[in-house]
Amino acid sequence: MESPHSVNSPRRTLSLSKQRRKTVSFFDPDDKTSGFGLSGDHGPKPSEVYGFVGSITTVVATVIFFIWAYVPESWLQSAGISYYPSRYWALAVPTYVMVTVVLMLGFYIGLNFISTPSPASLNTVFDEFSKDPSSNECSVEDEKPIEPISDIGIDRINDIMFNDVT
Repeated sequence: MESPHSVNSPRRTLSLSKQRRKTVSFFDPDDKTSGFGLSGDHGPKPSEVYGFVGSITTVVATVIFFIWAYVPESWLQSAGISYYPSRYWALAVPTYVMVTVVLMLGFYIGLNFISTPSPASLNTVFDEFSKDPSSNECSVEDEKPIEPISDIGIDRINDIMFNDVT
């Protein structure tokens, strides 16, 4: 019986006799799974059970919602269902949820605009992590050390980008 973690080797030895393909197995002593989503001998994983129950619950709740929202009241009365919420809530709750999501997105975007400094502010150029280039000149002209990490000044950037260098 092959291990669930076996890999067929693509290499074959050329010979006149037929040989079975060699397999390479990788055993993980900490791995308790034995394939097909089952955790050892203990049954399915909890996340699989929660996912299955959640999907079934969602389908059942959606069907109940559509029956409540669209089936005429006379049919519900004839089926023996006499107590249910007002049909107003079938439209009101989804509408309130959509308006709340749109307002939250608008509020989030507005908050970002408020907290962003204006383009003319020096806070867009310098902050507490800015490092000015140090002027350490080396006395030996043949050896030029690597300059320490620093920010390039805005005057140098403007000079490089906007002055015509011919």
